[in-house]
Amino acid sequence: MNVCRRCLVSGRVQGVYFRGSARTKASALGVSGWARNLPDGRVEVVACGEERAVAAFCEWLWEGPPAARVTDVVCSSMEWQEFADFSVR
Repeated sequence: MNVCRRCLVSGRVQGVYFRGSARTKASALGVSGWARNLPDGRVEVVACGEERAVAAFCEWLWEGPPAARVTDVVCSSMEWQEFADFSVR
């Protein structure tokens, strides 16, 4: 079953290659979507794909790249969207 999730990641997540690392992890899992920095310091992520792959990706958001310090991840379901790949915005 295919699902989409929108996640807001808080902590030290900007300026630590979070979005690029998310793209690498998403591609490895077969997840499509995008990640972008928000003005308030969080990273917004949209992840779509097979349910297990998206769940694994959302778990990874709690870790992020080595320099990140994630303090919170809030994910919600959203309507299915088609993306060609996972991009950094």
